[in-house]
Amino acid sequence: MFESRPGWTRALLMLLAAGGALAHATVAHAAVVEQSFAYADGDTPLEGYVAYDDAISGARPGVLVIHQWMGLTDYEKMRCRMLAELGYVAFAADVYGKGVRPTTMEGASAEAGKYYGDRALLRHRVGVALEWLAGKHDPAGKDGGAFAHVDHQKVAAIGYCFGGGAALELARSGADLAGVVSFHGSLDTPDPADAKNIRCPLLVLHGADDPYVPTDKVEGFIKEMRDAQVDYQVVLYSGAVHSFTLQNAGDDPSKGAAYNAKADARSWIAMKAFFAEIFGSH
Repeated sequence: MFESRPGWTRALLMLLAAGGALAHATVAHAAVVEQSFAYADGDTPLEGYVAYDDAISGARPGVLVIHQWMGLTDYEKMRCRMLAELGYVAFAADVYGKGVRPTTMEGASAEAGKYYGDRALLRHRVGVALEWLAGKHDPAGKDGGAFAHVDHQKVAAIGYCFGGGAALELARSGADLAGVVSFHGSLDTPDPADAKNIRCPLLVLHGADDPYVPTDKVEGFIKEMRDAQVDYQVVLYSGAVHSFTLQNAGDDPSKGAAYNAKADARSWIAMKAFFAEIFGSH
């Protein structure tokens, strides 16, 4: 799988080993509340993560955050915190299942492969998380939890690497979304004709020199979107390779995956502008 890069995985695993303090409800800083959230897909227990600013009154847009191939880690929790500070309710989905957090490249490859090989399962699993964020399970907000703060007419999905591809698959499933953002995600799909189901604008933020999702894949994605007349944007960042938003990806682009501070900052700004367009003021 394209996320399997020795140069950054060791550092990421060290981060995962050091993490875990965020597994319980905490107040991160200011008024941002962060907490784990237990839910399920049938008999499969899942454990996601949610962050929101409880000093904000009224409903606000919700953003579903889909993890990279190592599963839900402190990285996604950090992104949820950043989104909460922007005024959104952010929910990090758990695709793999509660406690399923690969600790090796081989394990991550095997786990991600289950979902790359079964796109229907991938779409369904991510869709379960979307249902919670969009208030399908508690439409009146009676539980008083984080999802009660969501404007259920304004929900978007973003994803990183594996999660970027998953967010695009969610869009291809016809999910009711205001928009989707993919950060250095996979772009291919078994059936490009499914793009006709997409009901929202897409923003693809991609490393121009990504060897794992190269130019032909980008061109194939663009053709897929054109054929289906989808509202899409593709932004290419010069000098950026795969995983350019992941600080633990290392700093050696020759390995195919590396952090790029400029592309990271630019892509976050692009996402914020996209959200301003699709959500308006909130």
